[in-house]
Amino acid sequence: MSNELAENKMGVMPVNRLLITMSLPIMISMLIQALYNIVDSIFVAQISENALTAVSLAFPIQNLIIAVATGTGVGINAMLSKSLGEKDKKNVDLAANNGLFLALLSSIAFIFLGIFGSRLFFLSQTQIPEIVDMGTTYLTICCVFSFGVFFQITFERLLQATGRTLLTMITQSTGAIINIILDPIMIFGLFGFPKMGIAGAAAATVIGQILAAVLSVFINHHKNHEVTVSIRGFRPHGHTIKRIYSVGVPSIIMASISSVMTYGMNLILIRFTETATTVFGVYFKLQSFIFMPVFGLNNGLVPIVSYNYGARRPKRINAAIKYSVIYATILMLIGTVAFLLIPQTLLSMFNASAKLIEIGVPALRIISLSFLFAGFAIICSSVFQAMGNGMLSLYVSVGRQLVVLLPAAFLLAQTGVLSAVWWSFPIAELISLALSALFLIHVKRTKIHPLASHE
Repeated sequence: MSNELAENKMGVMPVNRLLITMSLPIMISMLIQALYNIVDSIFVAQISENALTAVSLAFPIQNLIIAVATGTGVGINAMLSKSLGEKDKKNVDLAANNGLFLALLSSIAFIFLGIFGSRLFFLSQTQIPEIVDMGTTYLTICCVFSFGVFFQITFERLLQATGRTLLTMITQSTGAIINIILDPIMIFGLFGFPKMGIAGAAAATVIGQILAAVLSVFINHHKNHEVTVSIRGFRPHGHTIKRIYSVGVPSIIMASISSVMTYGMNLILIRFTETATTVFGVYFKLQSFIFMPVFGLNNGLVPIVSYNYGARRPKRINAAIKYSVIYATILMLIGTVAFLLIPQTLLSMFNASAKLIEIGVPALRIISLSFLFAGFAIICSSVFQAMGNGMLSLYVSVGRQLVVLLPAAFLLAQTGVLSAVWWSFPIAELISLALSALFLIHVKRTKIHPLASHE
């Protein structure tokens, strides 16, 4: 039949090898992404500490862009992978084409947000004119040209869903490397380029994203023959959009909650000193080097779980979860050890002042304790999303960041001791671990175990 698809490697390859094959290229590309985030801030720090603070305060909106793009991508990936497992070509193509339509609409929304909301966003956090002006410039550029990251992420999800993660490593790495190369050139005006300062940092970022998007379109067209993308005769398909967002919206909200948390933490920390918010921003850049590989592991896990759920193979699902938890825990342990042993070395990369070192060293050491619990919760979140239980991931995220972390940080701030505020992170992550374990037991009992009779 014309709508049938051949058996994909996600249904036949040994699970451990499959997980490594699927995840390792994404983990490498995400490490490069994390590297360019760090390098970007290192160059910005050479401008001034106020410039670094401006980039730190812009993070919630930048994270919101990524949240919408990746959350929609999770919905696309889950529907597309499940349809591949069911060998339903029609729904595969519907997921891809409607997903791209949603990416376009999302990028248009952020263009308006960037133009009309950037200055107001910064004024809500600080009244220091230099920080407001720098931040507005930086954020406006990132928002107006956000179509690059939306289409890059969406086309990469199409490749991931069909098991072509090595190709996504090429697109992501290309964008990140272009950004790293352009950063010093556009910030400091090298090789005849005008000296653009913080605007150059933003321009380097969006140029890298746009070129990566162009490359991902090209690769999909020539290499990804299991998915047909076409604008000819396209009409939005309501049922498909609903299916994408049934998984995607909880994921978007879950990732967006991080923006709310970051914004709230900035407001709490800036009452102590602007340097505290800079430390928090630097922490986010550094922790991305630990968390990004785990998120790469997640991106490899989602299509495996979704495919084998569609194909009704619970043993493969359970094996994928087990190996993912083991690898995520190892990665997080490495991050904890690094933050405990060499915090001053890590902070010194950002042209750190004595005050930034004084505040940052205890901050990194205390927050890193939360890494020990985070790996398991992150893997569980992806399992919930891949099996259509995105709301469970949302409950965990809301519980950790809004119900526990922010209130705990606010209460600890009342002590007047800045270092006490950082303990809100391990407290919140411990709650997240407990909730994730309870929900995973529920999902296994209600969705995975019933599949056994069909194997």
